[in-house]
Order: sequence, then structure tokens, then C-alpha cells
Amino acid sequence: MDATKIPRYADPGTFARLPRADQVDHVDVAIVGVPFDTGVSYRPGARFGPGHVRASSKLLRPYHPPLDVEPFHAQQVADAGDMGVNPFDIEEAITTIERRSDELRADGAKLLTIGGDHTIALPLLRSLHRDHGPIAVLHFDAHLDTWDTYFGAPYTHGTPFRRAGEEGLLDPEHCMHIGIRGPLYSREDLADDDALGFQIVRADDYETGGTAAAVERMRARLGDRPVYVSVDIDVLDPAHAPGTGTPEAGGLTSRELLATLRGLAGLNLVGADIVEVAPAYDHAEITGIAAAHVGYELLSVLALDRSGESR
Repeated sequence: MDATKIPRYADPGTFARLPRADQVDHVDVAIVGVPFDTGVSYRPGARFGPGHVRASSKLLRPYHPPLDVEPFHAQQVADAGDMGVNPFDIEEAITTIERRSDELRADGAKLLTIGGDHTIALPLLRSLHRDHGPIAVLHFDAHLDTWDTYFGAPYTHGTPFRRAGEEGLLDPEHCMHIGIRGPLYSREDLADDDALGFQIVRADDYETGGTAAAVERMRARLGDRPVYVSVDIDVLDPAHAPGTGTPEAGGLTSRELLATLRGLAGLNLVGADIVEVAPAYDHAEITGIAAAHVGYELLSVLALDRSGESR
């Protein structure tokens, strides 16, 4: 939509004011919301994340200077709306997300999913695994999310990658966490995580080695494998993303995160999510704007991949 003719604050509530999926003939990348937060362990509210991120995306523009790409021209991006999932039955919700992912991807579209809490990554990986086999997961987060259970529950926002590893969905030679920080329950958390095959770039590594070194490690780890990018917005410091359920001090800046995502250009991205945006704790759309720009970077990398270019 031309912002010189219709003001950005007017009209569609879609991501970046893009067309709806039912308004176009085909979709290369579908943006879909999953308003679900039944898996949270602390502050709820991420069920309102999709709408908040869409509202915060109205200022996005069609040209990406650092990557020299027009992400909405090189591919047909459309907003597929929200999935309707059961907020009272977490296992039924997981099944619904997996089935709906299969449907949206049936004609070859890639998904950029906006959560919702991090539980949603598990069914999305189950869906992708059927087409791509074991996936290299690039996981941006303050937390490992490879814990076993909470209160005996196997499906929560802190367990998706533990379950994914147990189900054989992950490529253990190519998975990586970025942004990990803060206290853990015990040393065993790290041992359990290592057994699943994840390497870690800690938030502190950005202080000592800088963004370029983190990107170099990331690209070497992912290689040419099918890559799924999962961005928990709490990878950012609370100064840059206060609107989330489990904030941890000492995180990445928005600039560091966006530059790292830019470093994915030329890799084999098969899907992505942005999760844990909880607008009740946000202020002046700080978190929503950060999440919207994360989505824009991912769409730009996908556009480069579609055009066969890598910068």
C-alpha cells in the first residue's frame, strides 16, 4: 500500500499493511499469527502478541538498504490471519498448529509465524520435518528452552526444543542458541542442552567478540542445512523489549539482533517464528516495533534467497 496516498495509521491491520492471503493468487511467504499462551510459566499475555506486532509494523517500508532488496516485490508476502487454537487444551492446540501449518505450506509457501508463546515452535517443527527431514534450529532467546517438564507437564514454552530433539526433528550437528544469559536451575541444564546438540553464543559474547564474530560462528554452524529461525523477543535486553513474559537483564540490543539476522543471507531458511511478545508489559510499542523489524529482516533474507542473491 502506497503510504504517500493512504497514511500509515489508516486502513489494513495486516502485517506491514500487506494484502490478505485471500486477496492474492499465490503466496510465497505467509505471515500467520498464533494467539496462544497457555504454555507460559510466568507472566501471561503473549496471546495478544500477533495483533500488537501487526499494529507496530505499519512504519515498515518496501526497500531494505543494507541488503539491497525489496522484500515485498521479490516475493508475494501476504497475511494469512490468525490460527484458531484451543486455549484450554494445550495438546489439542499443538495438533491444530501442526495441521494448519501443513495446510498453509501445501502450495510451497514458507511461514513467518507470530506468537504466542514458545510452545508453538514444536508443532511448526513437526510440520517442517515431514518435508525437510532434521532441521538446523537457530534459536534466539535468553533461555535454553530445553528443560524437561514444569509441574510434570511436558509441553510448555520452556520445553519445545527438548521435545523436538527427542522426536528426532532436530539436526544435532547444526543447532545453535544465541543470546543465552541469566541464572539456571542447575549445571545439569547445560549438560542436558549439550546432549541435544546445541552450541551456544551467549549474550556476553557480543561484548567480547562483537556481532561479526557471532555471525561468523552462526554461519559456520548452520552450513547448508535447512534452517528454522525461532526468535523469542526476550533475547533482547528489557530496555529494548520490556513487553515479554520472562525478561532477563543483560540481553542483546535491537541493533545487534537485526544485524545478526541480516547475516543469514544466502542460507537455506525454511521457516521462522517470532514469539513471546506480551503487549500488556510494553511501552510506546518498543517491543512490538522490535518484533516487527525482526520480521522484516527475516522477510528480506527470504527475498534474497528467492532471487538467488546473497550479499
